Order: sequence, then C-alpha cells, then structure tokens
Amino acid sequence: MDAIDLRSDTVTWPTPEMREAMAYAEVGDDVWGDDPTVKRLEALAAERMGQEAALFVASGTMGNLIAILTHCRPGDEMIVGKAAHTFKYEVGGAAALGGVHPYTIPVQADGTLDLDDIRHAIRDRSDIHYPLTRLVELENTQGTVGGIPLTPEYTRAVRALCDEHGLLLHIDGARIWNAAVALGVDVSELAGPADSITFCLSKGLCAPVGSVLCGPAEFIDRARRTRKMLGGGMRQAGILAAAGIIAIEKMTGRLHEDHANARRLAEGLSQIDGVLVDVERVCTNMVFFSLDESVPFDARTLAARLEAEHNIKLDVTGERNFRAVTHYWITPERVEVTLQAIREAL
Repeated sequence: MDAIDLRSDTVTWPTPEMREAMAYAEVGDDVWGDDPTVKRLEALAAERMGQEAALFVASGTMGNLIAILTHCRPGDEMIVGKAAHTFKYEVGGAAALGGVHPYTIPVQADGTLDLDDIRHAIRDRSDIHYPLTRLVELENTQGTVGGIPLTPEYTRAVRALCDEHGLLLHIDGARIWNAAVALGVDVSELAGPADSITFCLSKGLCAPVGSVLCGPAEFIDRARRTRKMLGGGMRQAGILAAAGIIAIEKMTGRLHEDHANARRLAEGLSQIDGVLVDVERVCTNMVFFSLDESVPFDARTLAARLEAEHNIKLDVTGERNFRAVTHYWITPERVEVTLQAIREAL
C-alpha cells in the first residue's frame, strides 16, 4: 500500500498469505451448503465467539440487517444508540426492508447505553398504541466515540436487563476483536452473552470481503433464509472465506500493534501546537483529533494538503475535526512520517 491511508481500517489490502490461500482455496456451492472452506470459517467463527453456529455474509451492514430481520417482525421496535452505526450509516435498512422501528437513546461518553435509558425505552406491552419492543442493539467497539470497548461486565448487565424484560440482544461487533485485545479478555466473554453478533473480517483483520453473523443454531438456520431473501447467497465463496480464516487465526493476534501505533500517533499529535487530542481516550485503533482556533484553515484544507504533498489520507469528520484509524499497513515509521507532515503543515 503506497498511501499512508488513515481514513479507516476498511482500506486494508489482503496480506500475501491471504492472496495465496484465496488462489488455492477448496470451493463448492455455498448456497447448497457445499463449500468446505466457508464451513471451516463458520465453525471457527462460532467457536471463537462462544456461539453455536455462524453464517458468512458479504458485509457488516448485511450481517446486522439479517440479524434484525430474523429477530424482529414488521412493526417491532429495537432500542439502539443515536450514534450507532446501524442507525446512522446503514441506509435505514431495518426500517425500509423490515418495517422495524428504531427507538434511539443517547450513547454515553464511554460508548455504553445507560441501563436506565434502555429500561425507560421499553414499551408497555399492555398498551396497543405502542410497537412491541423486541431487540436491544449494542456496538463494540463504539466507533463514533473513539473506538472505546464495552466491558464484559457491562455486556452481562445488558443481557440481564434483556432477560428481565423478555428482549433479545444483538451486538454489532465489527471491531469486537479490538475490544477484546484492549480489555485483555477472550472475545467470547464479549460475544457470548448476545443472542447474535456480527464481526467484520475486512477491517483491521485485512480480509478483502466479508463479515460473520454468529448465534444459536436455530437462529442461524433462519438467518440463512433471510440472507438468501436479501440476495446474499454466494456460490464458490470459499475463495473469500479462505482469507477470513487467516484473518481470525493470525491477524487477531497482532491487533495490539495497531493499538500501540494509535497511541503513538495520539501522543505525537498532543505535542503539536494547534492540535487538540485526548490521549487517554485512545483505547484501540482510533484517534480523534481537531485543529484549535489558532490554525488559520479548516480540516479539509489540511487533509487536501497532506494528500497532495505526502500521500497521507485522513478522515475529515467536521469543520476542524479528524479521525485517524491505524491498521496492518500503518507501521511505526509511517506514524512518524504522518506526524512530521502535520508539523510542517501547521
């Protein structure tokens, strides 16, 4: 990768080992259940997540949508954070395609949904004017507040609340492996309490395509039908699944490097006049920072200059705000190049 691309970990390229595995992958027709490599990926994913079964899907958005449509009926309601990816950035799919109504509540500074907020959002089932609350959705890590991980203790508390009220729990775990590494826990401690969880293979884990939806075997059987309904059935998908197996077996073990590079970037930014960053909020692979009012230009101007002069790409998130995401292709040396370029630009 020639560019220093910090816009997202979705920009990662597959590793050479992945490309080789893809070239020689065993394949079959996955819609018929005949692809051995997809089966291996699904079994591996379910085992690591502490769930019974799994389903390979084209994207995290598709995985979340399949989960919601499988759990809910038209007219049901799900409780979700106002800043959640499923609410803000997935094209309103649950409402448009499933008739599922989102009840949004605030996302706290630590990425959680307040338990009292969840409790107060649950509808009175005896009142026929209300939709039925069916599902609570969490996001781990919470990307819009800085990639902060949700703890096992918090997840179990939400699980208990759902059980108390007869609700289902889905976790958008696109970066759940980052959360587990940051917290020093096995990923199953974060995923096991959920009725379903998705995680992404094509972000920091470097696979070119795909996510996995995990849950109870009966749920996954129904989810497979939902995937087909959405046009998500894939044929010789083992070519893609082969990279996913390497993502789980090998790439999850190096995510601490991305976290260290994010911290290194944040600490360096904190030493540059005109840059504002809260180093202590950098827990995983995301760094949110901004330009203070002394800088005589806005974020887009700086981003354009960095790209034109240094082939460095940043995600502009506001008039003076940025997000930078570290990943496999961002080395310590590239962090230093980025810091020096920003120093020179300011």
